[in-house]
Amino acid sequence: MGRTPASVARKLGNFGAFDPTLQNLNIKGLTHTSKMDREIWNEFHADWNGLVWVANLLKKKFNIVPQFDETFRQPKGPSEKKRLTKQRVHQAFFRETVLSSYETTCCVTGLSIRECLIASHIVPWSKEEKFRTDPSNGLCLSATFDRLFDAGLMTITKDLIICFSSLLMASKNSMTRKLLCCYNEKPIKKPRRFLPSIERLEWHQMYRFKE
Repeated sequence: MGRTPASVARKLGNFGAFDPTLQNLNIKGLTHTSKMDREIWNEFHADWNGLVWVANLLKKKFNIVPQFDETFRQPKGPSEKKRLTKQRVHQAFFRETVLSSYETTCCVTGLSIRECLIASHIVPWSKEEKFRTDPSNGLCLSATFDRLFDAGLMTITKDLIICFSSLLMASKNSMTRKLLCCYNEKPIKKPRRFLPSIERLEWHQMYRFKE
């Protein structure tokens, strides 16, 4: 890239000057921004899918990422290949970003076994393309709680409180109550970055949660 790590860090600080989330936290970012910094921010700050794909192409150019194409079978035809390659890149980015934000820890249980963790979409992958790679549309959940969340038997309120469906809470199974229901009305472990979007949590409560 022709830049030192310190130079890259300063460039990220320039982008921080445009970030309203940081401004709400009274974090101003660096002030010596350029016209190009503003143009890049305007192009990508609300387009995570585009940002991830362009970043992947640049990483390939500098030979610092693996070739995803070889890790799974592709159908014939250039359009199908490009589509599935993008999907794989987007999924890999989303998982790594969400797990990193939550310090590789389930936000419900505190479980920190990486192999058991899933980067769960709040608004599902199939429902809204523009949120597919947005880490604020993600939660780090262990496999069991990912399934509960996806099935609508658990949700997270806008105050980041765990809420289980009455269907689950009414269970008389002792292990269900001991291992699952004990987390009801407890706060989640907050991520270091990318708090879950209140708007998307409310979507999950409205359209997926089985009260």
